[in-house]
Amino acid sequence: MLSEIEVKKLESLANENRISIIKMVYEAKSGHIGGSLSSADIMTVLFHKCMKHCLPSGNIDDYRTRDRFVLSKGHVSPIYYSVLSQLGFFPKQELMTFRKLGSRLQGHPSLMCLGVEVATGSLGQGLSIACGIAMSLKMDKNPANVFVLTGDGELQEGNIWEAFMQAPQRKLDNLTVIIDRNRLQIDGCTENIKSLDPLQDKVKSFNWDAVEIDGHNIQEIYDAIEYAKTTNKPTAIIANTIKGKGVSFMENNASWHGKAPGKEDYEKALEELQGDRL
Repeated sequence: MLSEIEVKKLESLANENRISIIKMVYEAKSGHIGGSLSSADIMTVLFHKCMKHCLPSGNIDDYRTRDRFVLSKGHVSPIYYSVLSQLGFFPKQELMTFRKLGSRLQGHPSLMCLGVEVATGSLGQGLSIACGIAMSLKMDKNPANVFVLTGDGELQEGNIWEAFMQAPQRKLDNLTVIIDRNRLQIDGCTENIKSLDPLQDKVKSFNWDAVEIDGHNIQEIYDAIEYAKTTNKPTAIIANTIKGKGVSFMENNASWHGKAPGKEDYEKALEELQGDRL
């Protein structure tokens, strides 16, 4: 159970991440805002409170047993980079090199960037990769956990469901997938394109544990991730979110899936996130 002070701190860090996302994409004139904003609370709680980290320069035993993370929906790299910078993997000022020539902060996660475990971007592959990592950890009797963040539109990819079959077969109770259920993808509403509901029942039918939460409630996110560490099955956390969360004109608007704001929209977004301190 998080204290009220811890919740407020995490909310502040999530808001800081949202501001960084807007600034990064605006500066690059390219990037994916909507899904980065919807997963900001999830990523903040996961990285700051639930995962075991170790910088490459740290103790070798701590590095071996660090938790692993796979950003299956690699296009939301802005939120990934922002949380890594908060944890000290690289200086925060480097965020403004996002998507620029020569930067290690490319549009999709690359192993050039400290803290990135897997280069991702081709949708649907992250959960399969994570299954392989989780299997190898089990074979090595390594206590590390593996966490995956997927989008809900991404669940339309077939190999996601192959991974859903594989994980319980291999008893991968060290694997947790968090589904950013914002119900929008680049083409519109997920339910109009290829319906996923009832998603929790479908996932459970593959012999996973599955819980459904408010993906913007800090306490619920924390409780669900900590619960997932205790189960004897792979666990799916279905996090109901709002695409573009935090910026009113971007919320529930599929057109902000993958475009950069112009100057006017940029200033409006920052004003909403940080008041008049532009």
